[in-house]
Amino acid sequence: MYEAAHARPDGTSTVARLALTVSELEYDGLVVRCHDDAMAEYDPDGIAAEFGIDVVEGVEIRANDRSSVASEITRHRSRRTIVCVHGGRHNRLACEDERVDVLAHPMADGEFNHVLARAAADNGVHVEFNFSRVLRADGGERVKALRGLRRLRTLVEKYDVPYVVSGDPRSHLELRAPRELMGVGTTIGFTDDQIRRGLQAWKVIAARNRDRRSESFIEPGVRTGRYEEDD
Repeated sequence: MYEAAHARPDGTSTVARLALTVSELEYDGLVVRCHDDAMAEYDPDGIAAEFGIDVVEGVEIRANDRSSVASEITRHRSRRTIVCVHGGRHNRLACEDERVDVLAHPMADGEFNHVLARAAADNGVHVEFNFSRVLRADGGERVKALRGLRRLRTLVEKYDVPYVVSGDPRSHLELRAPRELMGVGTTIGFTDDQIRRGLQAWKVIAARNRDRRSESFIEPGVRTGRYEEDD
């Protein structure tokens, strides 16, 4: 299972500090999801070797206008293993672009409906069940967040939309163990196994994209290389 976090300067902890805590919580990997205007500088291979986890280079794009978002998707697609788009007014753009891996926190600042659910499913865009407000808010804000996540779960299940799960931490102190995220999941109607699959989905996306970026890849099912001729 993997967690996806914001590192300094987008968050308050370094990638190395996040990686240490992720390893202590028995995750297998860390996705670094800094916003495109606050990217962290780090050595993913070195940190991975030091803490014994996979470190995935990601980005969360939050440009203001549609053309800037599209441009940033193009720019980061060849540079980052996982490309996310910050949820809100660009929900539709993200769901309709097959280059996008994850629509981050779609319920936070925008509307997610059956039209977008179908588009996300058709284009293989994972929607995120972001538990940050449930974990760190209280009162009416927490109730509103739970209501939004329940509505999102209904759409995801009805239209078979791929999804990921995250606590969206901005500090190593905000990281939570998988069992705690599973506890949140039960309050919106998920089983532990469904939350586990959402945490594992980050790894699946990373593996797929790394494979696609390899020199031998041409398109799904087609690779370069030497093949033996049939006798």
